[in-house]
Amino acid sequence: MPLLPEEPQIHESAQGPRATPATGRTAPTPRPVPGPRPAAPSRPGRPGPVRPAPPAQRMPRDVIAAKPGPSAPAAPVPSGSPQIQLIPASAEGALDAAEEAVDLLLDSGRAPGEVLVVTTGEPHPWAAHELSFGEAAYWAQHDAGDDVFYANASAVSRAAGRPVVVVAVNGGATAAVAEALPLARTRAGALLIVCGDPQRINSVLGASV
Repeated sequence: MPLLPEEPQIHESAQGPRATPATGRTAPTPRPVPGPRPAAPSRPGRPGPVRPAPPAQRMPRDVIAAKPGPSAPAAPVPSGSPQIQLIPASAEGALDAAEEAVDLLLDSGRAPGEVLVVTTGEPHPWAAHELSFGEAAYWAQHDAGDDVFYANASAVSRAAGRPVVVVAVNGGATAAVAEALPLARTRAGALLIVCGDPQRINSVLGASV
């Protein structure tokens, strides 16, 4: 039957613009995996090289999407001890998980100076960079207490307590982890967040209560 004038014809253009021709249509680009946090910018009065800048704040939905999964149950702790939250992560992903936890803490209203981040394996890039200016300058920033501070497990005994301590179990000998976790708990006033293998973490924390 011939098409009547009243019956509209559906053209290809009615389906909306195409990002590419149908024959060359490509799949959506995968979302990039968050990498190491860029380092902090030069502080006033600091001569020499420009310090790496702090990471751009991620939107909460981006952070939540990147989280490795729900927190695992933590080992019981005595009354009066900080709350303990475990975030399951591999040794390779523990530092990224810790960064995401810090972002969520800051998004929720925590002041940067309330957060201490501890690594059990390789030092955080920020800590390694700041130590290149000398230990005196590095610890002066710790004493100022106005920003998130990053320390390796070997330096936790020198760090002052803060309301929140985030530990990235990103490697290190078992003995070093077993020593760092209980010490980190003594530095946490309200909340201890540990990112790593839950079985390993619970075995250490459970033995220390």
